[in-house]
Amino acid sequence: MSTSIAIAARPEAPARFRSRWITIASFLLPALALFVVFVLLPIAQAAYYSLFKWNGLQPLTDFIGLKNYQVALGSDTFRSAIGNNVFIVVLSLALQIPFSLGLAVLLNRRFPGRGIFRLIFFLPYVLSEAITGIVFSLMLRPGAIVDTSLSSVGLGGLIQDWLGDGTIVMFTLFVIISWKYFGFHMILLLAGLQGIPRELEEAARIDGAGRWQAFRHVTLPLLGPTLRVSVFLSMVGALQLFDMIWVMTKGGPIGASNTMATLMFKNGFQSQLMGYGSALAVILFGFALVLALAYQRYVLRRDVEGALTAFNG
Repeated sequence: MSTSIAIAARPEAPARFRSRWITIASFLLPALALFVVFVLLPIAQAAYYSLFKWNGLQPLTDFIGLKNYQVALGSDTFRSAIGNNVFIVVLSLALQIPFSLGLAVLLNRRFPGRGIFRLIFFLPYVLSEAITGIVFSLMLRPGAIVDTSLSSVGLGGLIQDWLGDGTIVMFTLFVIISWKYFGFHMILLLAGLQGIPRELEEAARIDGAGRWQAFRHVTLPLLGPTLRVSVFLSMVGALQLFDMIWVMTKGGPIGASNTMATLMFKNGFQSQLMGYGSALAVILFGFALVLALAYQRYVLRRDVEGALTAFNG
């Protein structure tokens, strides 16, 4: 009797298996279709257009192969734009992330009004990049609020042409970018800190560790996964900088604040060199893709493996 029941039940297993995969496919296919249409297809189109000398209006007839890439990689202007992106990446990792971490540690402690401080520090991230760029452009104009504020406290000697001097424009932009995004990293790190049991740090303090030692040897290693994600988002975001820089300087003065994204926009849409602009877009995509894959392979790998191990367990 039991054998007949088992035999009768066997055909149901493949049906149940097919039903499960049909359900999974029903949920995945719409998202996959959107990803193909709005991500993979534009990348493929840009790669195809980059092989032509094309103004974006006429038919694609002037095939030039990889010449757009040769011109881009041999251009001092493009190398300078890459240098500006790297400059923002390095300063973000050296200054912005540690500053955000310090604020997150401070606001993770209990004191009156900490919720208000969290809100105040996070507010700049809520503003759009265009609005932020317009506001700071007005504030940094010669004789505007920044210059008058410095003069009023006796620091008039520090007044500069903040957005018009090619030697300091990238430092000025970095300060504005940090003001805009440090709140995002602070909230991200604060969430990571709140996921760490306080008992672990208290146990270290009981064992004789000082506050700094407990933070360095207990809290910071446990915060590592969140910190690594924050670093990754900062690097990828720095490679894609466009909005605020375009609103404030348009890559000037004399190309001193160009990034790969602003240079791509200038050549593609303003100079109507859509083939060359597409080549710049493909190179930018390649930089971001290589960085993302390398970071995941060598930095995030243990976090992903740990999550998979915990899930399988």
